[in-house]
Amino acid sequence: MAGLFFYAWGETHYVLILLISIGLNYLSGILIGNATEGNRRKIFLWVGLSLNLTLLVFFKYVNFFAANFNQILHWMRLPAIAVEPVHLPLGISFFTFQAMSYLIDVYRKNNEAVRNPLDLGLYISMFPQLVAGPIVRFGDIADQIKKREVTPSDFTCGIRRFVVGLAQKMLIANILAVPADAVFAVPHQSLTTSLAWLGTISYTLQIYFDFSGYSNMAIGLGLMFSFRFPENFNFPYISKSITEFWRRWHISLSSWFRDYLYIPLGGNRRGVLRTYINLIIVFFLCGLWHGADWTFVIWGFYHGLFIVIERMGLGRWLKRLWSPLAHFYTMIIICVGWVWFRSESVDQAILMTAALFGRSGGYNMIYDINQFLTREVLFVLPIAVMFSMPLIPGFQFLTNISTIKKNLGKVFPLKKRLVYGLEALTVLVIMFLVAYQLAAQTHNPFIYFRF
Repeated sequence: MAGLFFYAWGETHYVLILLISIGLNYLSGILIGNATEGNRRKIFLWVGLSLNLTLLVFFKYVNFFAANFNQILHWMRLPAIAVEPVHLPLGISFFTFQAMSYLIDVYRKNNEAVRNPLDLGLYISMFPQLVAGPIVRFGDIADQIKKREVTPSDFTCGIRRFVVGLAQKMLIANILAVPADAVFAVPHQSLTTSLAWLGTISYTLQIYFDFSGYSNMAIGLGLMFSFRFPENFNFPYISKSITEFWRRWHISLSSWFRDYLYIPLGGNRRGVLRTYINLIIVFFLCGLWHGADWTFVIWGFYHGLFIVIERMGLGRWLKRLWSPLAHFYTMIIICVGWVWFRSESVDQAILMTAALFGRSGGYNMIYDINQFLTREVLFVLPIAVMFSMPLIPGFQFLTNISTIKKNLGKVFPLKKRLVYGLEALTVLVIMFLVAYQLAAQTHNPFIYFRF
């Protein structure tokens, strides 16, 4: 009920879509679980998956398909078709993928079909991660739904994790959003290389702290109720290849595509060419999942292309390359990719990418880089770079304090109290700074809400 209330608060009557999803997947799971014949189980699985995809395609892609179809009609000098804009329900990509993973796991007999509809309803509508992930598989929390012990230790760890995530969003991502948004709004005639790189680097850090911040908040909220969600980020910007990047970035999504699409397509078991085709298909759909726009499709193809190139031999060469050079290569590829992810159109992405490599022809008489480098931005940028990598000893102090506590069992009590006190003081100071920023800023939603 809390999950449904939370969703209705943000989406009013669109909570019916969530209820329909729960009902359809409950019935589909029961039918798959009860079927004894392999063909019947497969039919019920495909029906369940088709219903989920129909909901997702209708609400997320109808406008995109209609716009592209009208463009074709325009080229053919035919009248366009009128389509009313379709609203995108909050979190539909996330709870649809969770529901589909449940049906597939029931079909594979990895999980039993849920008999109590409230249990499946709780899984699909669980508010901590409902609107923007991480994508939690039913098997990860099936036992926790039935039985778990809510402890003060979990609750305090959850609070700490939540505050850290909120700080990532409010104290870093929101501040870097200002120069990122401003630079991407500069007319291309006035865009210089330095401006383009400032906007790109700001957005590269913004999207990481925005999304990893939300993931930490979701994990923290779940931990308050003693639900343990999977980690979603593992310092992706220290990667030395694009392949490694996708093992560290949005882990729950990349593992979902691996287990439920790449492997069923044949993975790397059907020859080299088929492996490359499978990778391109996966990343094409990954891009399309992120948004109904050609910029996202190209972003997906772009990453898929580099994954294939690394499979063809570049990956082995990168392992032998001096680590800083391999890291530099990876970050250049990632940053250029984020330009396509952030741009409002393909034309803007092309012009912004050209500006990164000195091909814009812009001049800075109107837009000077110092206009965007405020004292706040100059203060936050190096901090963001530092905290995006495990460069500081004890960097994970706040999220891994339980490890420190275990090692304090035989330590003098005063030192133990000092660690607890330092932890509490740090969280309180961070929360005060967050509250200050919340009071000073306007509404700035999480980036991944739009997906």
